[in-house]
Amino acid sequence: MQIRKTLTDTTGTLPNEVFDVLIGYEDQEKIEQKKRATRRSLEARRAIERHREEKELARNVNDDLWFDDI
Repeated sequence: MQIRKTLTDTTGTLPNEVFDVLIGYEDQEKIEQKKRATRRSLEARRAIERHREEKELARNVNDDLWFDDI
């Protein structure tokens, strides 16, 4: 009797454990996707800022003024 009950208990918890592992994996994958999306967004924002800074510098720097001192 005790053996049968132990086997039933073990087989009942095994699907639960597998389910928990699969759900944990999916949750972890979602977290990783969010991290990748955040990283891409931050890189894009930095590239835009860099581009704007370069444009502003190009507007502010006048080549004629640089060569007046020579």
